[in-house]
Amino acid sequence: MQKPSSPPSASVASPRLVDVVKGLAHPADSGHFDELQGQCAPTASATAKALAQAAQAQNLSSPWRTFFEQLGNTGLDDLDRRTQTLARQVRDNGITYNVYASQGGPQRPWALDLFPLIVTPESWQHIEVGVKQRARLLERMMADVYGPQQLIREAMIPPALVQGHPGYLRAMHGVAPVGGTHLHIAAFDLARGPDGHWAVVSQRTQAPSGLGYLLENRLLISRQFPQAFEAMNIQRLAATYRVWVESLKAHSPEGANAHVALLTPGPYNETYFEHAYLARYLGLTLVEGHDLTVRDERVYLRTLRGLEPVHVLLKRMDDEFLDPLELRADSTLGIPGLLQAVRAGNVVVANAPGSAFLESPALLGFLPALSEKLLGEELQLPALDTWWCGERAALASVLPQLEHMAIKPTYPGSATHGTFDATIQSVLGRTLTQAQRDEWVGRITRQPDRYTLQAYSPLSQMPTWKNTTEGVVQRSVMLRVFALRNGAGDGPDAWRVLPGGLARIAAPDAQIASMQRGGSSADVWVQTHADIDRSSLLPKYNATSGFKHRERMVTSRAAENLYWLGRYTERSENMVRLVRLCIEALNGEDPASRSLWAWLQLLTQRQGLVPSGVPSAHAAAGEDNATSTPSMGARRRVFERTLIACLDQDEHSTSVGYNLRALHQAASSLRERLSPEHWNAIVHCVDQFSADCAQAGSPHAFSAVQAMQALDAASSALAAITGAQTDRMTRDDGWQLLSIGRHVERLGFLSSALDLAVEVGAFEHTADDADSADENSSHYAALLSLFDSTITFQAQYQQSRELAPLIELLVQDNDNPRSLAWVARTLRGRLSKLADTPMGEPDALARLVPDLKQTDLEQLCTPNDVGHHPNLRTCLTDCMQAAWHVSDAITAHYFSHTDDADSVGA
Repeated sequence: MQKPSSPPSASVASPRLVDVVKGLAHPADSGHFDELQGQCAPTASATAKALAQAAQAQNLSSPWRTFFEQLGNTGLDDLDRRTQTLARQVRDNGITYNVYASQGGPQRPWALDLFPLIVTPESWQHIEVGVKQRARLLERMMADVYGPQQLIREAMIPPALVQGHPGYLRAMHGVAPVGGTHLHIAAFDLARGPDGHWAVVSQRTQAPSGLGYLLENRLLISRQFPQAFEAMNIQRLAATYRVWVESLKAHSPEGANAHVALLTPGPYNETYFEHAYLARYLGLTLVEGHDLTVRDERVYLRTLRGLEPVHVLLKRMDDEFLDPLELRADSTLGIPGLLQAVRAGNVVVANAPGSAFLESPALLGFLPALSEKLLGEELQLPALDTWWCGERAALASVLPQLEHMAIKPTYPGSATHGTFDATIQSVLGRTLTQAQRDEWVGRITRQPDRYTLQAYSPLSQMPTWKNTTEGVVQRSVMLRVFALRNGAGDGPDAWRVLPGGLARIAAPDAQIASMQRGGSSADVWVQTHADIDRSSLLPKYNATSGFKHRERMVTSRAAENLYWLGRYTERSENMVRLVRLCIEALNGEDPASRSLWAWLQLLTQRQGLVPSGVPSAHAAAGEDNATSTPSMGARRRVFERTLIACLDQDEHSTSVGYNLRALHQAASSLRERLSPEHWNAIVHCVDQFSADCAQAGSPHAFSAVQAMQALDAASSALAAITGAQTDRMTRDDGWQLLSIGRHVERLGFLSSALDLAVEVGAFEHTADDADSADENSSHYAALLSLFDSTITFQAQYQQSRELAPLIELLVQDNDNPRSLAWVARTLRGRLSKLADTPMGEPDALARLVPDLKQTDLEQLCTPNDVGHHPNLRTCLTDCMQAAWHVSDAITAHYFSHTDDADSVGA
């Protein structure tokens, strides 16, 4: 009896799919290793027979065949959609990489290719063994250079490459690092040559980047190809990160209780996204230099609750900026006294300051002999042949071969040995004309020690997907792998190699894989024959002790940015509402009253929405029929055009756009605390408003309608941002300050707006004065709109235009979140909560805020003999002054600590 046929499996593709892939795949360039086929592409000098055989043998390598088979029935037809989805996820997650980040400059989205670089188990085993060995060797070299310096005495290393290197820190000589380890992380850039073997191109030890980006790459690409990811037995990453963090803590005397902080240069650094992402992923405190202080040779973190000790610093900046007292005096990024704390053995810095000399490419040529000397072993993972031109014999032998070399600076990034542009780390001799090569020969001959020559090797090429038209395109690729400290000691088991890495893909027609030269990145899939380690970063639950809850610390810098995030969010909402009110008044069916225009113009000028000197949009005294006066209409058009033109300008006004960008700037320093959705809402709001204003304010396309559309969109986006702040953030001390910032801003703005309305005479009328009553009615409507209380007022008081109901709702109502009483009560509560005072006992800051429940409505609404409302103005003035006094006191107490609130935590 015949068995029924099995249903087709998604893991087995039809032969047509593989044929399509082979047909679309452009072969690798001549002489490059083809990752897709697992062999070297024939050189141009190959015989016709060899070229024909290679063309007929276009077979996919086993890993890539498996990968494409797992695409299922959709095959290549679905790759364009996946590419679009990937780009959208990169944008939504806010992944950025800037060559040069600057305030106000556009952020560059992270470039990620759809296909991963696949590394077989056999190839990875060779890489892993070689990288571990090299990490051990670099640690031994650090110990000798900052210790006995036997290698220099025995001429194993030229002194110029150590003591002449700007990255060698004499202040650290003789210092034994805490835990006995100098290096906790090392990165190696690898290239696969035409023979299929990997070789080291360079090494990074100061602050190697990529650990955060490769995590995002893995999350994004594994979601695009989940079936292939599982079927190909790809090793996971989390376990290596967990062991690394545990190792950092173990090197501190505090052990598992050590406080680990990640030191970043700040949000203008090109890889700041990675710093924030890595801190959030690893559960570390993200700090900048001015968040830290050194007291009694110990490092402390400035927090809202005083000073908290820091035991481990994972630094993400170059060594020269670490301590302005002993290194670069002009550094504003470092911590004065840090090196003394390191020398005293009170803080672990990863990596130990002074490792920059190891990054010199010139050292690669000396490592084989050093490995024999220090480890008694031959290097398992070779480097590309490298010569330091500071040696006469090397210079004489390689200079005639410049055409086949890569020219590199011996001291990369050095200001005192500046020979290369900051964005250029190497120049290929083969890309130069003869005249240019002659010029380089002259440079190298004049200052040979500043140059290192490295043999050129064609990079392997991996498949990339652009679109259906181009198909599978081959691009040169370089692999960065990371060795992470696994524990104490110096044996092979003291290091782990992260089973993955960061692949950098060269731009089209480029022969150097560089993100700074327009390249992109790719995820790295390392296959394994062993069981996959699926453990996560979450600590294992102990039935006896349970989980240890660690209170999240809020640094003074984060607290200040959260406070201003709240203020700028509230301020942006207020400005949007005010500008909308002005444009509606200018284009409404009913003409705006004289007092209303006086109030709107003064308010917009005081808030910096229009520059001073703009003609008044309201009628001057004595103009009976303002709407029919030509000069009046002209003035209003000028005012409207100016208001719209200034919506997104910074030069002469604190515009809506200015406040939105200030909101974005405050949020950019808090990336580790904001959800991707929250951050994306902020970025989208700023970008969309600028784009809308560019169209609405164009001289050739002036439109109040478009301006209103831009303001409506911004209002909706700000509502989403407010919702994220209100409902999706933990109520810790940082959130309390964010909320305080919002309420300080709201109290100050609304009380000043209402006070100005009283000042211009909005409520000065008599019951039998019809014209005055009309002015009063339009002003009431404008005030309710500005206070965002129109619906509430109509529901409670219908169409009443009496002063008492208005003041009751806007000043005294304890249920209206826009009333001054509600804002003041909430602000007092937030301040007392932050100060951790007992219930019902407000602290000194809270007592600065007036209690509007004690005000008498009749007294507030009763005018004096000349029709003014002195009691109301006194109440409003108290609110305004309270807002500014509280703001100043918060800065002194929680941010600058000028009132001696700084104390060492227990």
